[in-house]
Amino acid sequence: MSGHLVTLGEAMAALSSPITGPLRHAPHLKLGVAGAEATTAIGVSRLGGQAVWIGRVGDDEFGELIRMTLSGQGVPGEQVITDDTAPTALLVKERRNGMRTNVSYYRSGSAGSRLQPADLDPQLVRTAGALHLTGITPALSESARAAARAAVDTAQAAGVPISLDINYRRALWSPDEAARPLRELARASTVLFATEDEARLLVDGSGPDELAAELAKLGPAQVVIKRGGDGAFGLVDGQSLPAPPHPSTVVDPVGAGDAFAAGYLAALLQSAPAEQRMQDAAAAGALAVAVDGDWEGLPDRAELADLDGSDVSR
Repeated sequence: MSGHLVTLGEAMAALSSPITGPLRHAPHLKLGVAGAEATTAIGVSRLGGQAVWIGRVGDDEFGELIRMTLSGQGVPGEQVITDDTAPTALLVKERRNGMRTNVSYYRSGSAGSRLQPADLDPQLVRTAGALHLTGITPALSESARAAARAAVDTAQAAGVPISLDINYRRALWSPDEAARPLRELARASTVLFATEDEARLLVDGSGPDELAAELAKLGPAQVVIKRGGDGAFGLVDGQSLPAPPHPSTVVDPVGAGDAFAAGYLAALLQSAPAEQRMQDAAAAGALAVAVDGDWEGLPDRAELADLDGSDVSR
């Protein structure tokens, strides 16, 4: 498989505290960019692939920051739409203690939530190596859900593989609201990513292998259960592929799953074997969480190869 990755969703400005403790005591906040689909697009680009992100930003400084960040990381800006009637959404991260990060979203009525089918370039989707969606986009609004459905329909008609990361957000919709549309997207998918809890939104199962098998019955040939510090489990074309965890010092866990998906999809687009896809995904996730920020720790190819700690001259 070769070609570019197309993804769509909402990117946000991100404010994060540099200290551990209640946000009210932070002396200042760090400004950055967040968003599951944008993070995955940057991750694929850093690993040598081509990725396009489709979405809306406000006509404001936060929107300009998102444009600049994506462009600077090799994700072209032609599909970034400026909406002058709505603001760019905002995410705020608080490190409440050494083990817990609280995330708050300010995205109601945002430019990103106004994504609609007309924002898509059908030819861009038809010629893609893969279309990547998350469960966040259809939860944003009816128009965003319609955009995700239109992208899926276009990809299916053209025979383009579809990747879905469940990426469930309780703040956006309840489990009952999410189950049916996510199950429909899962049935259309070739590649499906989920945590164990997310998998149980769609199917019953007691462990990663059983959950993967039940998800595969919905249709996806490649199912990957993300297990955080316990690694991952893949069921790819009927083959069981456990991926052990990589030791890592967790600085910021937000975005780990998006980094994992980027590692897998970049390898998939390069026609790497299933074992390599799983290894690259696990390594990308481990490297990402060791750096503050959603996308800043995403590795390039050399860093991925160096994860074993060997000293490689550059």
